[in-house]
Parts: sequence; structure tokens; C-alpha cells
Amino acid sequence: MSTALASPTTNTDGGAMSDLEKPRAERPLRRSFTPGEKLSILETYESLDGPGAKGAFLRREGLFSSQITTWRRARDAGALTGLATAARTAKKNSPEAQLEAMKDRAERAEAKLGRTGEALSVLGKLHALLEDISTRADNEKP
Repeated sequence: MSTALASPTTNTDGGAMSDLEKPRAERPLRRSFTPGEKLSILETYESLDGPGAKGAFLRREGLFSSQITTWRRARDAGALTGLATAARTAKKNSPEAQLEAMKDRAERAEAKLGRTGEALSVLGKLHALLEDISTRADNEKP
């Protein structure tokens, strides 16, 4: 008995695959919800009464009860409301802010210049010391 392997474009019975049966080349994109959307979904979900209404809502929206639980905990902890109302602060581009940045840059440059000057001074002294040692060694040879 021989077993034939099905190719990716054929059915197990040897026929061609329809578009619905072909494997997907790309994975579906994961949905993401803003804090406002999460709060809206929670309000709708919690307002439902009646038998099976909440389950029907979850199926219709493509959600899981675990998502509702996680979002409810986040809401109760204040995480969803804090994210929804947070406003971004504008960057400082005023002349005063630019002047302050320039002053900081100048102070850093002066400090670096001072360290470089000290290092050159130490190197100069080291060079003089090594030259002195070298000339003494040359003079002491017989």
C-alpha cells in the first residue's frame, strides 16, 4: 500500500484546494484597544442583563471573558482612567530654554577643557621626568 503525500495546493483526495482551504501566508494582526474603547466595552458589557446576553456580546465583538476581567481590574486600579486623560507636555523651544541649554553646554565644555589642561600638565611633567632619567642613565654608562 503506497501513501501519497499531499502538496500544499492539493487536497488529501488529490483535488485542488479552494481559496478557503489554502494555508494563510500572513498571520492576522492582533487587535489593540485604546483605554477609551476598553472603558466603553466594559460599560456596554456590564449594562447587559438577560440570560446569554453577555456571552452573545463577547462572541459578536470577538472578545474573551479573560479580557473583560483584565480590563475591569485595570479600571478598578485606575490604570484605564489615568491613560485616557493623560495629556502630553510640549517641548520647550522658547529662547529662554535655548539659552539655558547653551549655558549647560558651555559649562560642560569648560569642565572638559580644565580636565584636558590638567592631563597635559601631568604628561609634560612625566615627559620631563623620563628625559631626566634617560640622560642620567646615559651619563652613568662606562
